[in-house]
Amino acid sequence: MAEPPTAAVQEKPQAVIETDLPSRLDRLPWGRFHSLIVVALGVTWLLDGLEVTLAGAVASALKTSHTLHFSNTDIGLAGSAYIAGAVLGALGFGWLTDRLGRRKLFFITLSLYLAATAATALSWNLASFLLFRFLTGAGIGGEYTAINSTIQEFTPARVRGWTDLGINGTFWVGAGIGAAGSLVLLDPHLLPGDWGWRACFFIGAALALAILPMRIWVPESPRWLLTHGEAQEATEIVEGIEARFRETGHRLDDTSFTRLRLRTRDHTPLAEVFHAIFTVHRRRALVGLSLMTAQAFFYNAIFFTYALVLTDFYHVPGDHIGWYLLPFALGNFLGPLLLGRLFDVIGRRKMIATTYALSGILLTISGYLFEQQWLTVTTQTAAWMVIFFFASAAASSAYLTVSESFPLEIRALAIALFYAFGTALGGIAGPAFFGRLIDTHQRSEVFTGYLVGSALMVGAAIVAGIWGVDAERKSLENVAAPLSAVGEGE
Repeated sequence: MAEPPTAAVQEKPQAVIETDLPSRLDRLPWGRFHSLIVVALGVTWLLDGLEVTLAGAVASALKTSHTLHFSNTDIGLAGSAYIAGAVLGALGFGWLTDRLGRRKLFFITLSLYLAATAATALSWNLASFLLFRFLTGAGIGGEYTAINSTIQEFTPARVRGWTDLGINGTFWVGAGIGAAGSLVLLDPHLLPGDWGWRACFFIGAALALAILPMRIWVPESPRWLLTHGEAQEATEIVEGIEARFRETGHRLDDTSFTRLRLRTRDHTPLAEVFHAIFTVHRRRALVGLSLMTAQAFFYNAIFFTYALVLTDFYHVPGDHIGWYLLPFALGNFLGPLLLGRLFDVIGRRKMIATTYALSGILLTISGYLFEQQWLTVTTQTAAWMVIFFFASAAASSAYLTVSESFPLEIRALAIALFYAFGTALGGIAGPAFFGRLIDTHQRSEVFTGYLVGSALMVGAAIVAGIWGVDAERKSLENVAAPLSAVGEGE
């Protein structure tokens, strides 16, 4: 059995360290450690999927509630409040994640989500419902920044694309749970109308409570520790991970590592952050903003209001909405799972451009069929299932792109910035905009909204195809050199 490599980190004068830890993490085979990381941290997407699904599934119940009695516009406002919270939560918690560490923040954000979604179940009027949805979104937005950066920094380079897309696909496992839960809990024969929708929101709180203890064993990112002067702790974490693999019979290659020289510091000034993102990597910034904006509008506008389309145009009873969501969620889950490996094999740029373009074209076609009243509720659901098979992979690739395209020291904040700006541009206005279009009861108006979403997706495909980054199978440090990296002569 090979002995662990020695002298992994050599302290240099002037707070400069030389390390091979990132290369050692990248050469690891996939193992139980990575699977546990995915389960403990990847639950974020499941919870987001649950929340978004519940927002749609309980829409009819909220409209008929004796306590709340929401209008379609109120439903749209609630969706926008959730997205607004996610935007501000991502920005605030993203900054803290790069400054204080990944591990501290993913405990705080999950706890906030747990408390806020439970409080949503106790809402007594529109204002309280909007506030609690805002706070729930803040927790989820913060989760995205802390969790995306952590998973990226632990995942071996050769499977980073497939892993990231697969985890993002679990959003739709949450959607399925939300759909199934709503079918049961919104049944008027089981619970009174004003109790059913409240019980639905406790599903997320229960899942968060179950997953919170699992995060205790997840270590801090060694990559983050290295840049913050904690070289010894980073070494101990990596050696511990390697020891687990050796104990289970894996033979690790300890002969060919790439060494880095990094200057340690406790934080990165915001001026340097914005210079790196919008000057040094401005093309990458354009790609990230385009991808995030397009997918945010595409998803949030349609998914937050799908229940209204089914009830207002196809006259589906509110307590049956979940049945139509299940195949829709299945298509969304299978997309990233089945197409994910192609992002590592064929490449990022080709696959991102293809999935975005197909999503926009297919939505235009199905939107025209909807406007002409050529679709039944069954064929409408089938059309959505096919569209979002590709759109789900496209949306997941947006998160992959912004989380691997920028330097280590600003990764979480970069994720937050693009998630926030993209979601603000495409997501906050989307649900309210579509809510008003549906309130017109005119199919032509809804089709106009679909055309806007399609145009954004095709535009993003063009931008990604021209300026996207070929990051497949490359170390994060090779995709974007750390800001703290120093040359041999420094």
